[in-house]
Amino acid sequence: DRPVVLCCTGATKDMGKMLGGEEEKDPDAQKKEEERQEALRQQEEERKAKHARMEAEREKVRQQIRDKYGLKKKEEKEAEEKAALEQPCEGSLTRPKKAIPAGCGDEEEEEEESILDTVLKYLPGPLQDMFKK
Repeated sequence: DRPVVLCCTGATKDMGKMLGGEEEKDPDAQKKEEERQEALRQQEEERKAKHARMEAEREKVRQQIRDKYGLKKKEEKEAEEKAALEQPCEGSLTRPKKAIPAGCGDEEEEEEESILDTVLKYLPGPLQDMFKK
């Protein structure tokens, strides 16, 4: 049943600082901090340069794909659509019509007619005559 004694040399230094004692000053601390900051700046610049190179390579590949398939950049598409909407209609006294998306308007009626025609093909002759009138 002996008392346990823990000995830590670092703890006595910290206790002295907490109690208001003098801190040990490292004469090279300022120089080391400046070197560390410079190293961090240099690493950040290298990282940014690496990412810029990678993005340039990606953009080069993207442009090759656009050229191969005849695609346009998103910005180019938006600019063309905006110019098309702003272009006034010749002879129009009112504001220009908005672009009608594909699949809207007259196409629905055409589809209904074609469906009706296909149904009529399968009806017996006398019923076809009734519906045609």
